[in-house]
Amino acid sequence: MTDPVFPRIAIIGAGLIGSSIARAAREYGAAGEIVLYDANPDVRARAAEIGLGEVAPSLEAAVAQADCVILCVPVGALANVAAGAVPAMKAGAILTDVGSVKSEAARALTAAADGRIHMIPGHPIAGTEQSGPDAGFPTLFQGAWHILTPVVTGAPGEAEALAQLTAFWKGLGAKVESMDAARHDRVLAITSHLPHLIAFNIVATAFDMETVEQGEVVKYSAGGFRDFTRIAASDPVMWRDVFLNNREAVLECLGRFSEDLAALQRAIRWGDGDMLMREFTRARTIRKAIIDAGQDSGAVNFGRNVPKAEE
Repeated sequence: MTDPVFPRIAIIGAGLIGSSIARAAREYGAAGEIVLYDANPDVRARAAEIGLGEVAPSLEAAVAQADCVILCVPVGALANVAAGAVPAMKAGAILTDVGSVKSEAARALTAAADGRIHMIPGHPIAGTEQSGPDAGFPTLFQGAWHILTPVVTGAPGEAEALAQLTAFWKGLGAKVESMDAARHDRVLAITSHLPHLIAFNIVATAFDMETVEQGEVVKYSAGGFRDFTRIAASDPVMWRDVFLNNREAVLECLGRFSEDLAALQRAIRWGDGDMLMREFTRARTIRKAIIDAGQDSGAVNFGRNVPKAEE
C-alpha cells in the first residue's frame, strides 16, 4: 500500500490473531504505528522480544492515541476490556474486535459506548490451532473472509469509519463483507462452532477409549481422526466463551445435527445402503463446492504426502 489506512493502531491481545494483525499491518503498510497490549506480562515481554511493535505498559496507554483499536481477546472478556478502553480513546477513533460471536460483541461494545467513537464489531474467518505471540504470521488473512457487523447509530462519520476499517482489512489481504450480527452467528454456528464441538467431543471419547484399547487409538490414528485432534487443540478459553455466548444458535444446529445423525444410525442398523450412498454423495458435493470457491486446497490428502523438496 502507498499510504497507511490508519496512522496508528492499537492491538489488545497479542495471541495468534493479534500478532498476525501486527505482522500483516507492518508488512503490507496498512498502519503507520503499531502498539500492543496484553494483560499477561509474559506475553507482553515476548511481544517486545520478537518485535511485534511498541508494547504499552497499560490498556489505557495503548489506546490513547490510536485511530483504530482492535480487541483480540476472548468473547467473554470483551465487555470488561471495552469498558476500560473507551474512556481513554480519542474522539472519532474506531473500536473493533475479532470475536467469533458478533451479537455478544455488539452488546459488549455498545455497553461501553460514550458517543465519541465508532463501534464496528468484526470477525476474521481465519486462524490455526496455535496460540500466543509466536503463532502469528502476516499472510493469515490473505484470501480469507472478514465479516463486519457494524452497530448503526446514524452518528456523523459512521459510514466513513466503516469504509476505513474495510480498507484496512482489505489491505491485509482479506475479502470483506458486512452483515447482521444475528445472521453471522447462525452461519458460524454451523460452519465453525458445531464442527469444533464435534471435534472436542470425538477426541474426548477417543481419549476415554485409549486406556481400554491399550494405546492403539493413538498408534493407529487415521487422517480423519488426526484432523479432529488438530481442531480440538484450539484455545479452550476462546471456545468456552464462544459456546456460552452463542448457545442459542449452536443448540439449534446441534439439534438438527442430532436428528440427521440419528437417521444415519438407523440406516446403518437396518442395512439401508441406498440411504447411506445418497447422503454420502450429497455431502461429497459440498467439499467440491468449498474447493471451487477457493476456500481450501484440492491437493490429495491436504498435501500431507507431498515430498518436502516439493512443498
